[in-house]
Amino acid sequence: MDGRNSYWLPQKRGCGIRDRAFQVNYKHIFTQAIDRLHSEGRYRVFIDILRNKGAFPNARCFHGHNGPKPITVWCSNDYLAMGQHPKVVAAMEEALHDVGAGSGGTRNIGGNTHYHVDLEAELADLHGKEAALLFTSGYVSNEATLSTLAKILPGCIIFSDELNHASMIAGIRNSGCEKRVFRHNDVDHLRELLAAEDPDAPKLIAFESVYSMDGDVAPIAAICDLADEYNALTYLDEVHAVGMYGARGGGISERDDVASRLTIIEGTLGKAFGVMGGYIAADQMIVDVIRSYAPGFIFTTSLSPVLVAGVLASVRHLKQSSEEREGQQKAAATLKRLMADSGLPVMPSVTHIVPLMVGDPVKAKRISDILLAEYGAYVQPINYPTVPRGTERLRFTPGPAHSEEMMQELVSALVEIWDRLELELKKAA
Repeated sequence: MDGRNSYWLPQKRGCGIRDRAFQVNYKHIFTQAIDRLHSEGRYRVFIDILRNKGAFPNARCFHGHNGPKPITVWCSNDYLAMGQHPKVVAAMEEALHDVGAGSGGTRNIGGNTHYHVDLEAELADLHGKEAALLFTSGYVSNEATLSTLAKILPGCIIFSDELNHASMIAGIRNSGCEKRVFRHNDVDHLRELLAAEDPDAPKLIAFESVYSMDGDVAPIAAICDLADEYNALTYLDEVHAVGMYGARGGGISERDDVASRLTIIEGTLGKAFGVMGGYIAADQMIVDVIRSYAPGFIFTTSLSPVLVAGVLASVRHLKQSSEEREGQQKAAATLKRLMADSGLPVMPSVTHIVPLMVGDPVKAKRISDILLAEYGAYVQPINYPTVPRGTERLRFTPGPAHSEEMMQELVSALVEIWDRLELELKKAA
């Protein structure tokens, strides 16, 4: 080595081209990749925080050199603060002292506990399906299920909403099947694409219920109508809706009374349910196929029974209680109103998501930094590729524990920062 910070490719000999070592500067390539993110203003910084048990949205921030300072969290996906709920914490503590920490392996080898069996039964019941299957995350459940299902169906064509989550896109890509992308929530475009294909080809329509960056909702019933007409299966990602909508927290599909029309419903255990994991719910045969063929399920250690016990308590509680959902919806409506009244560019949203448009990655990061450093308000900027370039934003998720006083203080801080950075406020009508 010559002492420089570079990486070397081993010497090649006898290849018939040249007989000498040659250098590829890998570190330079990696550095350029990171420098591009910095230059575009979308290098991601993870804030170092600890939540205060039982006091959400209050937390402690360790970012910087001044030690932990109190902050208010405004961007958590623990939408209902169930990760702090006494029933959830108690269930996890009880499981920890009863069975220990880890699961012991894959579901096939030591990792199939009674907690897992009970939770799958609760989730199947939540969605009115015959069976459910747990995964280690919502990302894995999407990727594993979509890639496996399409491989099982010969000649399958997947019809995917253009704003589907990265995990769904990865599953579709990894399936190797044909795909057709329809314009976001555009039922007419979906019909055109379906009508253009061989009527005998297996078809699967994959879409979300609540789209988490804009806060809009899919026309589920209309999509199910098309699925019936063109003999297609349906795959609905309810990740940002389970626990949040419906009388028992079954999601938008429960709220709109269409769950029975959907082939597969996928959800997460790490957002409204407050813990960790993902799942699908469907008929017994489909669940058995995914359980038996999906590498992302078969070859990974199962969720710790401690986590599963916490989710089990959360699901059971939210099936019975609407207090958290109602409080969250009230908080979201209040924050939208306060932002709009102050002239802040809050984006239209019919759900619990409160997106505030900035339109520039550098400015979005600057606003986020000022909020944290000067006002103790934590919200992360959302940049490309999560959202299209030019639509960078701050994404707020107020919950039932965010008071109106907190919201008024936040909005006042945002108005001051908007003025400081010479950003435009909307004039009152």
